[in-house]
Amino acid sequence: MLENIEFANPQFFWLLLLLPLALIWYIFKSKEENASLKIPSLEGFTANDLLPKLKPVLFAFRLLALTFIIVAMARPQTEDISTRTKTTKGIDIVMAIDVSSSMLARDLKPNRLSALKEVAADFIRQRPNDRIGLVVYAGESYTKTPITSDKSIVLNALKEITYGQLNDGTAIGMGLATSVNRLKESKSISKVIILLTDGVNNSGFIEPQTAADLAVEFDIKTYTIGLGTNGNALSPVAYNDDGSYRYGMRQVEIDEELLKAIANATGGQYFRATDNEKLEEIYDEINKLEKTEVEEFKYYKYEEKFRPWILLAGALLIMEWFLRNTVFRSFI
Repeated sequence: MLENIEFANPQFFWLLLLLPLALIWYIFKSKEENASLKIPSLEGFTANDLLPKLKPVLFAFRLLALTFIIVAMARPQTEDISTRTKTTKGIDIVMAIDVSSSMLARDLKPNRLSALKEVAADFIRQRPNDRIGLVVYAGESYTKTPITSDKSIVLNALKEITYGQLNDGTAIGMGLATSVNRLKESKSISKVIILLTDGVNNSGFIEPQTAADLAVEFDIKTYTIGLGTNGNALSPVAYNDDGSYRYGMRQVEIDEELLKAIANATGGQYFRATDNEKLEEIYDEINKLEKTEVEEFKYYKYEEKFRPWILLAGALLIMEWFLRNTVFRSFI
């Protein structure tokens, strides 16, 4: 009866301290009422001597009934809590991902593109209340997934991203412009682009500065990430006869000044990821910077559970009254 029970008025349990006092009072009173009689023999007494010994049961019933009444006064109840969340300020996010051949470099494990996809998937899972889209770019760009609240679609699309789907190159301006185009019609209060690259702008017909100006015009914040170690990295340099890549050491070149300028112009930040751990930290930091406001409504439903205790107390008092006036009547 006490499973998952809470008490609305637990202060009434202090009344339980009166029960030991009542028991002491009963013991002393019983001694005063019981007179002693000395007789030479018990022969001739045929009365049942068991009932007088059971007389304290009546007081026990009364004491137990009082205990149940005190429990009922404490108002035992169960609590059922239901919650409903409402997103008050959602964020629309486009992740622009470089898929040029240099993203296969192995300074991150197993390579830059695979490491990015793993970290980006974790980031997407941590944004349940936001809409997210994907843009991929190399020598050109296209929308892999329009902004959507269905995270399963975005995650599946992220898994499908590989090198070779676009002409090689690094068209940062194209990737940023396509991302802006995905967000410019958004009605969201906050619009964000996370643009990642591991190179310098060398392709495309839209200049990065022009794309950054478009982002500013449509009030789109851009976080830029430069991906790659400092110095040289084991990167694809040619094809083998079987079509596989031949790797060699190449200088890592990232246009950090350009990425910083884009971030500063749009109100974002620039980050440099030199290894897997740093890349994870950067996405965690962006996750903290871009907070979605969510209202949580809690509904409480209380169900009173004092009635069974009152019924038990009443049953004990009735039983005590019945026994006192029938079975034990001759001994009271």
